[in-house]
Amino acid sequence: MAEIVRMPKMSDTMTEGVVVKWHKKVGDKVKSGELVAEVETDKATMEYESYHNGTVLYLGVEEGKSVAIDGILAIVGKEGEDYKALLDAELSNAAAPKPVEAAPAPKSEAPKPAPVLVVSAPAPAPIAQPVAAASSDDRAKASPLAKRLANEKGIDLSMLKGSGDHGRIVKRDIEWFKPGTFVQTAAFAPNAVTSESYSEVAVSQMRKTIARRLSESMFTAPHYYLTMDIDMDALIAARESVNQVASVKISFNDFIVKAVASSLRQHPSVNSSWLDDRIRYNNHINIGVAVAVEDGLLVPVVRYADSKTLTQITTEVKGFSQKAKDKKLQPADWEGNTFTISNLGMFNIEEFTAIINPPDACILAVGGIKQVPVVKNGMVQPGNVMKVTLSCDHRVVDGVVGSKFLNTLKALLENPIVLLGQGNI
Repeated sequence: MAEIVRMPKMSDTMTEGVVVKWHKKVGDKVKSGELVAEVETDKATMEYESYHNGTVLYLGVEEGKSVAIDGILAIVGKEGEDYKALLDAELSNAAAPKPVEAAPAPKSEAPKPAPVLVVSAPAPAPIAQPVAAASSDDRAKASPLAKRLANEKGIDLSMLKGSGDHGRIVKRDIEWFKPGTFVQTAAFAPNAVTSESYSEVAVSQMRKTIARRLSESMFTAPHYYLTMDIDMDALIAARESVNQVASVKISFNDFIVKAVASSLRQHPSVNSSWLDDRIRYNNHINIGVAVAVEDGLLVPVVRYADSKTLTQITTEVKGFSQKAKDKKLQPADWEGNTFTISNLGMFNIEEFTAIINPPDACILAVGGIKQVPVVKNGMVQPGNVMKVTLSCDHRVVDGVVGSKFLNTLKALLENPIVLLGQGNI
């Protein structure tokens, strides 16, 4: 008997899937456990294996198209079996209107739609272009105001090319002209675009989910931010020493993950989640590490991070990063975070704030290490400083709690000998 194969829910946030590639076509035999299709979810491209035995009678979507959760992916049955009645019944059920509550009685006068104000951004003022000097009998065309401004500034109008009608020199040409300088204009820029144009691409499943989840977080959780400077001189020296004996290269981010995990153990209130009618305080520490990919951002999770060595942490993070770029992360890789770290230091970002990654109560934004003048022992000397910003959900974490956590993190990173206790490399 023919059966409908439905789009499964492959992640906790998935609402629809895109069929990237079919590995079976109509008429092909299929057995349970065989690869049927590659499906792009909101976080990765995953392989869908059949749970049915039979012949593929119908494919519900073309490659590159999306199917909602529980929508028709395919129909499998006996070879030559008539599946149209089953398909028609399914489509009829989907199209049937759902009962809705009675609408309130209309008011005596329908409200008028609010007026929409459309504001056009002014076009950028064109840059005056130097041109060959005009001949004595070829007087420059210019507005009276432009002539007066040019006279006041001592600008030779013959050196300008006007941007007004028919090449007329106007006020903006005088204001933008800088004597003694040369500004590359469209005439000299081989790749310049001189007409309006644009391109559009469909929003990926990942980008849709990022937009939805972060919008919910930003507009639901009352964010506040705590920023702190951390002296990185000691950690820089410690990292150099560690990398001389470690089996893999340890990054600054790996030290930060380890320090955050140790700090969370001392401040369990930060390792928590808001669940509307209750607050969950997690005994385990799972650190989400934000990884940039082509379509957006993924947050694989280092589980039980406080119990792992720096070598174990760096091995996991590097593995996650590669899997994320290859779109091979699995749901088990990105679920279960209790705290998240977003590090943009490698992109020369000095300081930023991050949006909390649900269900966490906090996220740490890490900037780059910058050499600046610092005061040590009453003397100004060069030092290496890193800024970190903790975004907190005020429903769960109060300012004093977040501040104490940051002070513990600062102490660990500035005194790495404590962090590198026996067996932590």
